Amino acid sequence: MQVNALDGRCRNCDGILEIVGADDTTMSVECTDCGDEYDVETDAFNDGCIKYWPAVLVEQMQEGGDA
Repeated sequence: MQVNALDGRCRNCDGILEIVGADDTTMSVECTDCGDEYDVETDAFNDGCIKYWPAVLVEQMQEGGDA
């Protein structure tokens, strides 16, 4: 799931972030520009944990991955 650029950008190059995984405490993001990967808190994008985190967890469950 891609992060809206207004909500958050790569901490290293200011590029676009893709959320590639999540668990009960963190989300894993990858920059589509520089390829940097790192974990962020579930509310890293100031959405109150209601926009990105649940959507990624649902996506993982539908794909049969761990949530």
